[in-house]
Parts: sequence; structure tokens; C-alpha cells
Amino acid sequence: MKLSNFFLPILKENPSEAKIKSHQLMLRSGMIRQSASGIYSWLPLGLRVLKNIENVVRDEQNNAGANELLMPTIQSADIWKESGRYDDYGKEMLRITDRHDRDLLYGPTNEELITQIFRDNVKSYKSLPLLLYHIQWKFRDEIRPRFGVMRCREFLMKDTYSFDLDKSSAENSYKKMFLSYLKTFEKFDLKAIPMKAETGPIGGDLSHEFIILAETGESEVFLDKNLLEIETKYINYTKEKIDKIVNKYSSFYAATDEKHDVIEFEKKVEKKNRLNTRGIEIGHIFYFGDKYSKSMKAFVNSKDGSNINPQMGSYGIGVSRLPAAIIEAKYNGEYMKWPNSVTPFKVAILNLGKNGDEADQKSEDIYQILKNSNLDPILDDTSENPSSKFKNFDLIGIPYQIIIGSKLKKDEYEFKELGEDKKIMSKEEIINKLKKIYAIDK
Repeated sequence: MKLSNFFLPILKENPSEAKIKSHQLMLRSGMIRQSASGIYSWLPLGLRVLKNIENVVRDEQNNAGANELLMPTIQSADIWKESGRYDDYGKEMLRITDRHDRDLLYGPTNEELITQIFRDNVKSYKSLPLLLYHIQWKFRDEIRPRFGVMRCREFLMKDTYSFDLDKSSAENSYKKMFLSYLKTFEKFDLKAIPMKAETGPIGGDLSHEFIILAETGESEVFLDKNLLEIETKYINYTKEKIDKIVNKYSSFYAATDEKHDVIEFEKKVEKKNRLNTRGIEIGHIFYFGDKYSKSMKAFVNSKDGSNINPQMGSYGIGVSRLPAAIIEAKYNGEYMKWPNSVTPFKVAILNLGKNGDEADQKSEDIYQILKNSNLDPILDDTSENPSSKFKNFDLIGIPYQIIIGSKLKKDEYEFKELGEDKKIMSKEEIINKLKKIYAIDK
């Protein structure tokens, strides 16, 4: 992509309404614009980040054996009345009446709809266990939207739903998603800590929030520092390995202020390992048994011929919250560098030459090579002065830059990783380095 053809409305100053760094940077760098309270348009730069996050989440769900579908944003109120939640959910639910006076709603969550799909299409125990997921927009009419996309009214979520024959199998599905979430967040270069949580309006008796540590987090958290050292990147989805990693996490103390027990914390955690800080929730998982399958009369035939209400769980990741969460976790006081897995462009080319000169020609040449090598570059071919170009790309946070000026020799390019010193490299060295970084074979 050439910057002259790219819609990137950068702001020079922090907007007055933005109080936290992620909101400021997302507005300034032209990622988002507010269209109404708690509702945002995702502009091209922000949408690229959002789509990359979505793809990472999708890949890991597929690796865990989940099947993707897509449910609508608008749901019938009838299924919510079946489950008993229609009157209980509260004012966060946006209720609608169509021209035929039928009650509809903009889905705040999808337990009822997925149960209806299961009920209408699955009849035998032989189809279980089953994991279904979708990535879709939701709406919750927050009383006080704030912090940009961190806490807004319309948001993009990944929801997975598990269906199992018995509690033991359901707990296995729960643990599988537990591991899947840890692996997903590691791909974003985030250390997410699972913490026991309240189940809220979803229901059930088992729940974990996945929290990343950040000073701007809404939750106060208490944990054992040993949790920060556990890695899950290369653990496979075998029952033995899943049980081992879940048990390892469960052996250390971690709780939000809602679940915090001072006595247990001081008893279980050595003083040197106690950490009291703040965190941002980026995922939440629930096991709620037959709460929905029973109330909505979803049955499967068991092996002995009896009808059984399947055991269920739900597992959410805040896809549109993650760009802001990544910024809050990665901003170092000067700049924010996107992780390689979600960066909107893999490399930025800063052409400091003039129209038609050698630097201009070198920029076009390496741009075309990078494009053909699937290295998705953005070329700043504008007439902005060099100082503005550097400031803009430091603001955007693309992790790697190629800087091409008129003082360099014919096969010399400046290569820079954001936050590091520049290096003089040849074109071939740069291409090979980027291919290795992004694991591109051709």
C-alpha cells in the first residue's frame, strides 16, 4: 500500500475526550472515530489491526477443534423468554419491535441462539462433544461508556460454546478453552493471567477471567509472580498436557478484588512473590451445566436410549477490546510497537528522496519486491518533510522501518526496529531478515 492512496487521518494533538493512552493513540493514529456514545467506526488502519487479531483468534479456535459459524446480531425475544433471561437481563439489552409487533433484540450474548441451533439440529450423543464458535458484533447499552473501545456499547466478540454429555466431559472442554486462551494471548505477546471470577448474568458455578496487567486496568488484581513465568506456546491439545497446565496455573494464587481473600493470599504466597496491581479483562470463560439446555428443552439421546440435557459452557474473547489492551500493555511512555502478529503493515518504507531521484527509485524498487514477497509494506511516498514522516510512523507503531535517503550508497538502506538503533543493510539482507521474522518461505 502507498500512503498517498491510504486513508489515514492523523491528528497532531490528543483529543480532549481521550483519557487513557490507548484511546488517545487510536484516535491520533487514525484507527477509529466515534460515531455515537460508545460506538466507533473502524478506519482502514484500525480495521487492519482488528482483522489480524480476528485471524489469530480464529486460528487458535480451529486448532482447538472448534467449528466456526455466524449467528445474526438481531435475535428473537422468544428464545430469551424460553430461557427466562428476557426480563432479567436489564437495561443493557437493546430491545426492538418490528413492523409486525414482534419483539426482537440486538444480541448482547448468544447462549439462547446457539442452544436453539443445537436443539434443532443435534439429536444423538454420537455428535458430542461439540464446540461451535463465531466472531460477531454485539451491543450492550452500557450506562457509562468510556476509555474508547475498551468499554463501549458496540463491540466485536469471539464466542465459543461447548456441548457435552456429562460434567466430566464438559470440564475437559472448559480446560481445552482455558489452554486455547493462554496460547492465543501469547501470540499477541501478552501474558494473560486466568483468575477465578463471578459468573454474572451468564450463570453457572465455574468461571475464569483472563487478565493482562496494566496500570489503566479497571480491575484491581492480586497474584503470585510465579504465574508470569509459565509458558504455554508449544503445549499440544492432549488431555494429559491440558490437565497439567491447568493444574499448574491453579496451584498459584490469582484473584480480582471481587474474589480476593487477604488471609489466603498471605498464607499461600511468599511475601517476595506477592503482586498487587491493576489489570484489563480480555477473555472470560464459563461452565454453566444444563442451565440453557434444560430451560430450552434441548435433548440428545444417550447410549442407553434416555434423553439428556447436554452440559454447556461459553467462552468469550473481546476482539475489538484487544487493540486497546495491547496498546496499554505495550506503550512504554514514548511509543507503542505492534506485535508482529497484528501489526497493520509488516514494514514501513520511508522515502526521504524527491520525485524521480535515486532514493525515490530505490523506494519503489524495494516496495515492489516486498509486495511480491508477501511482506505487506506501506510506502510513504508523500511530500511530507522527513521529521513528519518519522513522527507519523513512530505514532502508528509498525515494528520495522526501511529509511531511504539521498546520502546512502546505491545498495545501502537504513533498517530500524522501532525503539532500536538504525543499521545500514543491503536490500537482500533486509528482505531475508523480514522473511525470517515473519516466517515467510518465499
